[in-house]
Amino acid sequence: MISITLDPVGTVVGGRTEAFDDDWNTEQAVIRIDGSRFGPDAVAGLDAFSHLEVLFQFHLVDPSTIHVAARRPRGNPEWPEVGIFAQRGKNRPNRLGVSRCRLIAVDGLDLHVRGLDAIDGSPVLDVKPYMAEFGPQGETVQPEWATELMRAYY
Repeated sequence: MISITLDPVGTVVGGRTEAFDDDWNTEQAVIRIDGSRFGPDAVAGLDAFSHLEVLFQFHLVDPSTIHVAARRPRGNPEWPEVGIFAQRGKNRPNRLGVSRCRLIAVDGLDLHVRGLDAIDGSPVLDVKPYMAEFGPQGETVQPEWATELMRAYY
């Protein structure tokens, strides 16, 4: 295996200060792009998009709490044990999160967003505009436990 080193492109500022599930759509935050590495031209045209895809690190997850085996999502005994790659929990091998959120405004290198399920201080590894053509093609399928879990997430 190769080792990969990533330098964050920015940081989440504001919003929640600790991770807890549900009601993320009420959260507003700023993705502050690193001004020492990027100028305003790096976000030129981004304001024409309604949504972003954001790759970030769950920086407060202690590496000793990483899950690699099957477990019940949220510890719910009603749900089946599923592997870490069959769920989106934060205690993942590389502590990476992917989120789609609404872009409210671009102010210089500050991207004002709503519904980003990252917390204050999270390192942002990449930001991409959401384009419908990159969404799933055809019908999507998921188990009932996943639908139940996500019912109040956003």
